[in-house]
Amino acid sequence: MTPHTPASHVPLWDEAFAADPHGAYRQMRARYGPLVPVELAPGVPATLVIGYAQAVRILHDEPRFPADPRQWQTSVPDTCPVKPMLEWRPNAIRSSGREHARYREANRAALHGADQHRLRGLVEQVCEQAIGGFQGHGQADLLNQFAWKVAFDVLSELLGCPDGIGNRIANGIIELFDGVNAIRGNEILGQAVADLVTLKRLRPGNDVTSHLLAHPAQLTDTEMSHQVVTLYGAGIEPVVNLITNTLLQLLTDPVVSGDVHAGGASVREALDLVLYRDPPMANYCASYPPHPVEIDGYLLPAHQPVVISMAGCNNDPAVGAPSSGSRAHLAWGAGPHACPARPIAHLIAETAITHLLDALPTMVLARPAQDLTWRPGPFHRALTHLPVTFPAVTSH
Repeated sequence: MTPHTPASHVPLWDEAFAADPHGAYRQMRARYGPLVPVELAPGVPATLVIGYAQAVRILHDEPRFPADPRQWQTSVPDTCPVKPMLEWRPNAIRSSGREHARYREANRAALHGADQHRLRGLVEQVCEQAIGGFQGHGQADLLNQFAWKVAFDVLSELLGCPDGIGNRIANGIIELFDGVNAIRGNEILGQAVADLVTLKRLRPGNDVTSHLLAHPAQLTDTEMSHQVVTLYGAGIEPVVNLITNTLLQLLTDPVVSGDVHAGGASVREALDLVLYRDPPMANYCASYPPHPVEIDGYLLPAHQPVVISMAGCNNDPAVGAPSSGSRAHLAWGAGPHACPARPIAHLIAETAITHLLDALPTMVLARPAQDLTWRPGPFHRALTHLPVTFPAVTSH
């Protein structure tokens, strides 16, 4: 069989893709099959994997699909809007082999040191503060006034980050993920995180940053900064999108909403449905083959990103519709680079949504679902706003 090398590339960076990614995946599948030539930004080619079986094989094949992008990024200008999201960093996401194992174990140990009972109480406390800020107004933007605040405040507390540094980190993350001012966002984020590491070396506490510093891996200040950047990047944007995408599902699907409110289904099941249908990071888990690789008749170029479409793979017709309670999706990745913070992210999202539904059980969308807008970008599945209305609640 002659390897298939298509010439045209599908843009993942424009508003048309953001508005209807599932329609785009269907068109890609019909035209190209399970591996699709795409552009992550203008002039930045990659292969998008939308076949579930092919994705699982790639995610478990680190020798042929390492996560180290250093050769690739030599051909990408610094002005490239997606470079800060994909470039090499001394962290688990962008390393392979021994270094990957070293970084991953340090992060795993630091994260697993978090007390789950304390974490749940912290999430509930932050939820109460957030809801208290808008429940008297009868309306709110649940993305910016609730989901963002919950994810950011909880993670900052877990990392022992004070408000001054935290505000700078927040600004950097927003610009980095949007891909518009990503270079400036990367600089803001890097400096703020470096300041946090310096602070924790001087005044350690019972927090994830201090636990990372104390780990036998003996991470340098540079390595520490990149671990914290990764924790913020993985702990804010995906959690915000998971909360808001699940709330949107509950606000627009009367069957799911009715089951949850009637006790016939749990918030956890609603989360799993969204992790299948609209995972918060739709396309990520990038790898960079050091040599050309043939997969099922498709030739993947050397040193070019191979990006897993968690959304496309989860909705692969060859897999079939998910059964209730099934968690065979790829929303958290798979293989050696699977997300180690999955239990924490799931707990934060589930607790936050449950708390909000208890506080505002009759909230409804403030505008038709088709009028909501999605942020353009090749990686995330992210609303710009989630406006709701509800009977105003006056605190006594």
